[in-house]
Amino acid sequence: MLQISPAKIAHVIIRAREFDAGIPGTGHEDELRAFIASLNDDEQASLVAVMWIGRETFAPEELAEAIATARAEKTAPTENYLLGIPLLSDYLEDGMEALGITLEEAEEDIFPTT
Repeated sequence: MLQISPAKIAHVIIRAREFDAGIPGTGHEDELRAFIASLNDDEQASLVAVMWIGRETFAPEELAEAIATARAEKTAPTENYLLGIPLLSDYLEDGMEALGITLEEAEEDIFPTT
């Protein structure tokens, strides 16, 4: 069971895209690092698991195993690990889709329409 809200994953995807754009002086890296660091251990493990599923290291039906592996193999701060992954936002989006969660649905929780 995923232990992070889709809205939080969507937030990381949006900020990772801004970070990848590399606009100097915008503070996107610092904001993204702080956000990931503020997540609890379960949320961080789930975030890593979603990225692994998107990268096809694990299949969607192996979510529980991916989360357990993320917890067991953590050797560095999660924010350092994830920000070192090229295409992080793409892998997270692909992982969400593989788990049956669309980015658009998750973004609605971040940016509700009135």
